[in-house]
Amino acid sequence: MGVAKLTDQNTVVPESKYARVERERRYLLNDLPKIMARMDYHLQITDNYLTGTRLRIRKVRDPNTNKWIVKFTQKFAPDPADLSRTIITNTYLNALEAETLSVFEANEIRKNRYPFPFAGREFSIDMYLGDLFGLVLAEVSFETDEELDNFPQPPWALADVTNVPVFTGGRLCELTFEDIRNEIAQSGLIPT
Repeated sequence: MGVAKLTDQNTVVPESKYARVERERRYLLNDLPKIMARMDYHLQITDNYLTGTRLRIRKVRDPNTNKWIVKFTQKFAPDPADLSRTIITNTYLNALEAETLSVFEANEIRKNRYPFPFAGREFSIDMYLGDLFGLVLAEVSFETDEELDNFPQPPWALADVTNVPVFTGGRLCELTFEDIRNEIAQSGLIPT
């Protein structure tokens, strides 16, 4: 008798006390909000999405201290039609563990993340680098579904892209800024 092959049909993902629901909205911006500058305090983030999976390795560097945090993350939306509510599980890695996992084929995203308080919330403004240079997104998290569902779009945002799959990390890592511009033009996401 052979070993059974693992498939999506025969693999069960049980409830986990380590996973949590992440509620967030994502907005497309033209640039940083006007009261911010690129030299303001930010973190440098490198995400490596493991090809064909829901997994990523995130390296977060504080340029002021040159200290790193490395996380091995699984993130997915239980309901593919609602990307505002995801299940996320993080495992923090030391240098050896991060190096060991770096052997997997991955698609990379690099971005600078700026904290931005607005309307009583802490937004994260991401300025993308490399192939996605020119893309700027804002994210904001919520504790409850009611807060998430009732939060209005900020006036400095061009569009709410929370439920547009192309703006998820797993898709962005496969695209360029030109691909994003084409997607925006084709979808009519921003009225002209």
